Amino acid sequence: MGEITVENKKIAVPGEILAKGMDYLPGSGTYREGENIHAGKMGLVNIEGRAIKLISLSGKYLPKRGDTIIGRVEDVAFSGWRVSMNCAYSAMLSIVEATSEFIPKGADLTKYLDVGDYIMAKITNVTSQILVDLTMKGPGLRKLGAGRILEVNTNKVPRIIGKQGSMVSMIKQATDCRILVGQNGLIWIQGEPSGELIAVDAIRKIEKESHISGLTDRIKEYLEGKTGKKIEISASTENREFQEEEDNRYQDSERSFSGGERREFPGRRRFSGNRRFQGERR
Repeated sequence: MGEITVENKKIAVPGEILAKGMDYLPGSGTYREGENIHAGKMGLVNIEGRAIKLISLSGKYLPKRGDTIIGRVEDVAFSGWRVSMNCAYSAMLSIVEATSEFIPKGADLTKYLDVGDYIMAKITNVTSQILVDLTMKGPGLRKLGAGRILEVNTNKVPRIIGKQGSMVSMIKQATDCRILVGQNGLIWIQGEPSGELIAVDAIRKIEKESHISGLTDRIKEYLEGKTGKKIEISASTENREFQEEEDNRYQDSERSFSGGERREFPGRRRFSGNRRFQGERR
């Protein structure tokens, strides 16, 4: 008979025996040696049926085709824009993938997107050399307006979203903020300053306590205490596709890029969670 030697949601260290016998299957971050399954890295134990995997506690984002990310325009080229993605690699957004609007040859591309602008985009291709292509054609893909950009551990993104978007929906409900989460660990928050600060604190609390059971109830209690509102826990339709499974994707029913307003973010540096950036019409 097989035997699980660790508790679900507990932290395992490299080499630790997670299960004995052939009744269990090694998943991501684990390996089999003889009849035992070992941890291949430090991570959070996740047991699903017979499969055992580890969820990393840290690590930078690695671009993957189909991911929806929040990026920052870092350069304007002749045929498009270079976008940073909160990792060692940058991506290219071509003119044809940025908008359905006709852009004449030689046009000033800064009228559409300029250095410092933040966008919601989807990765359409990643080559073996990690050359990344983006698109802004699709539901919710657009230029982002004024708000906060918060950076979080990419491995904590599924917990911040919650099952079928339930966690982020709860934060939106409590703070009256609009919140978009990129799979690359960048989060856009827009609302009243007081609401934004509570949203940031709630997200940081999720990030810090994601491995502890009863997280949803603790966040609900925290938000109710901060806002004085009665919070209803429900799945958000905006985030229904961004669940804890690794291959799910984020969608939001916002207007497209071509119908958006022109906004400009001052400065060239990345904004932290405790700094607000303001947008203005051109």
